[in-house]
Amino acid sequence: MSTVLSPTGAMIPVARPYIGTEEENEVLNVLRSGWVTQGPRVAEFEEKFAAYVGCDHAIAVSSCTTALQLALWVTGIKPGDEVICPSLSFIATANCISYNGATPLFADIDLDTYNADPDEVEALISSRTKAILVVHQIGLPAQMDVFERLAAKYGLNLIEDAACAIGSEYNGQLIGRPIGDLACFSFHPRKIMTTGEGGMITTNDAKLADRLRRLRQHAMSMSDVVRHNAKQIATEAYDEIGFNYRMTDMQAAIGIVQLGRLSDLLERRRHLAQRYTEALKELSWQTAPHVPNNCRHNYQSYMVRLTGAASSKRDAIMQALLEKKISTRRAIMAIHREIPYVRASWDDRLPRTNLVADTGMILPLYHQMTEAEQDYVIEALTEIQL
Repeated sequence: MSTVLSPTGAMIPVARPYIGTEEENEVLNVLRSGWVTQGPRVAEFEEKFAAYVGCDHAIAVSSCTTALQLALWVTGIKPGDEVICPSLSFIATANCISYNGATPLFADIDLDTYNADPDEVEALISSRTKAILVVHQIGLPAQMDVFERLAAKYGLNLIEDAACAIGSEYNGQLIGRPIGDLACFSFHPRKIMTTGEGGMITTNDAKLADRLRRLRQHAMSMSDVVRHNAKQIATEAYDEIGFNYRMTDMQAAIGIVQLGRLSDLLERRRHLAQRYTEALKELSWQTAPHVPNNCRHNYQSYMVRLTGAASSKRDAIMQALLEKKISTRRAIMAIHREIPYVRASWDDRLPRTNLVADTGMILPLYHQMTEAEQDYVIEALTEIQL
């Protein structure tokens, strides 16, 4: 019989968005304004997001998936091309490559950071390779200096899947400046800041930014805001096939408030993550996250890797925690095991990816989590009998 008692008796979720009355009020203001689609609040959100990460241009879109698909599109990825990415990622990383008719090639990971191993990436480069899609996995920055050199050496585009990496730092700079050609962020509710759904592309290339703004709105030659404010009749043109990947002003209004909260959200998550790391040191059957000296983690998720006797018992451990009203999640998925991407050779080429996918476990971590709730999770973990 467990000796631990739930602080509230309620389920402790693995994640929970932090949304308050200020976000509610801003959405009401948008609804009352009469302008609810992509408009002035989106432009304001873009300006503030660019200022936060330190880039020249930020382009808001409907999701990080559409952001990644557009980023590959504007860098010229087309059918017959190959793009290298990790398999240890959410399936959208590979899907956005497939959307453009290209083929994803999966690189194995570094076992310490769970990010793509640069040597494994280089081994996959061929004449068909056109880009490297680097993932900052669960918020930990990849070693971008190495990937930047690889991209330059082979003449490849470098795109950052920064879905989880808002507020993370590499070599003292925030992810999103960007280091590659473009970086793409997610505002899904599982992320540190949210707009419900939504994404953002950052770049320092003015021409790419201008094209992205057009493509997200059916490649329309002028925005609705420009047309609405025109003093003379203005007729738009469509010079290429575009997409409907717009963000609404309601989402942007939430995003503006969330961006203002971000420093507090990050501080709290880092505090809770440190408490986990310190408290779980004595559990020999798990490995805490490793953070290189030149990185600052945002702890979008706190993932431990099970070792020794625990490595084959992850599902049983997760079930035991669930029975104590503690929600956990499996590690990051291995895309090459999903039906659209199964190929016999990948399993042999990706042993470290397979290991982490099979033995990783994500623990509850969110802004509102109390220390009493976290202590309950920690004590439940220490009581597990292997």
